[in-house]
Amino acid sequence: MTYSIDGQRLWDSLMAMAEIGPSPNGGSHRLALTEEDAAGRRLLIEWAEALGLSLRVDGVGNMFLRRAGQRDDLDPIAVGSHLDTQPKGGRFDGVLGVLAGLEALRTLDDHGVVTQRPLELVVWTNEEGSRFAPAMVASGTYAGAFSVDSTLARRDRDGVTLGEALAATGFEGDLPVGEPRLAGFLELHIEQGPVLEENHEAIGVVTGVQGMRWFDVTLRGQSSHAGPTPMSYRRDALAAAARLIDRLQAHALADDSGHTKVTCGTLEIDAPSRNVVPGEVRLTIDLRHIDEAELDALEARFEDELVAAGEAFGVAAQGERIWASPVVAFDDACIAAVEAAAKARGLSYRRMLSGAGHDAVYVSRVAPTSMIFIPCRDGISHNEAEYSSPEQCALGAQVLCDALIELADKA
Repeated sequence: MTYSIDGQRLWDSLMAMAEIGPSPNGGSHRLALTEEDAAGRRLLIEWAEALGLSLRVDGVGNMFLRRAGQRDDLDPIAVGSHLDTQPKGGRFDGVLGVLAGLEALRTLDDHGVVTQRPLELVVWTNEEGSRFAPAMVASGTYAGAFSVDSTLARRDRDGVTLGEALAATGFEGDLPVGEPRLAGFLELHIEQGPVLEENHEAIGVVTGVQGMRWFDVTLRGQSSHAGPTPMSYRRDALAAAARLIDRLQAHALADDSGHTKVTCGTLEIDAPSRNVVPGEVRLTIDLRHIDEAELDALEARFEDELVAAGEAFGVAAQGERIWASPVVAFDDACIAAVEAAAKARGLSYRRMLSGAGHDAVYVSRVAPTSMIFIPCRDGISHNEAEYSSPEQCALGAQVLCDALIELADKA
């Protein structure tokens, strides 16, 4: 038997959450473990308590809201995502996966349905990584990729540790990190790309995630006066950075497959001044590919270009890899459950890889996992203009609900 979610109720919940930490141009500003993030969490807890869900919080702030099953001795099936946003993020990235999970549980409650397995609605801490790097650090800690101590010791730009922020917001929990064990995990998300919209497809059945590697780069030359210093005498760190970025961009654009992706997300000049040759520059490099061997080759190319840029401009070049997430393949049974749900509803869909990282990446290391994508307008995300329609959100939530029931009734 199938049960229909309430699309208007889901949309109302999304818009209510968007009122917490609104940004100037219609987006959201809820950095991880700020007061805005905590307020969003408290609103979710209020809604969850109305359903009789029980709350547990682990040692890195991950929230688990449990709905009892017919057999509570079985490991639960979980749904969820994150509530934190980029500094000027959208209203759907992360939050849709949480609130669609809530809507699925509300729908079960409406119909008095109790699944065989218990269910967990999960909110993962600091998915975006925009306050505490790297991204997905708390789901990674849950999965054993990072130690609890190292995660709690991570600092933001103001020197505040993640542990201090947990204590300040009241989300320092006592559930051991790594619990509860999950029998499966489903995460609904906007695509954050243009493929579904361009192909007029309603659902992305996500089979895996491309590999990602993050680097911190420092280029040290010599500050000097822009007027008297001849070009040939300069040790211009910014010029070296520009050379590095340009060469990496050209390499990525030359890949006709489109699978090579290179991004310089931040660039900082030490003591910048209009008439001073920059002596030190710090930047970040993000490398991505769907093939692990090709990602190795891309990293080697980056290292070569970094050395060459330093030599060309007479600056010391240093790069440190701070994070690596390998190419991920999701669980066949979870993928099949999502695909079957889309088929049963008569929805157009495609199997696809995710270009972005998600908490599902780490959860897949310890539990069967898959994801569901819905289109977003013009493929825009991590932006205040990010948008998916009420109808698109409802279809994604419906597929999530149907797949959740199928997995949760397999005792």
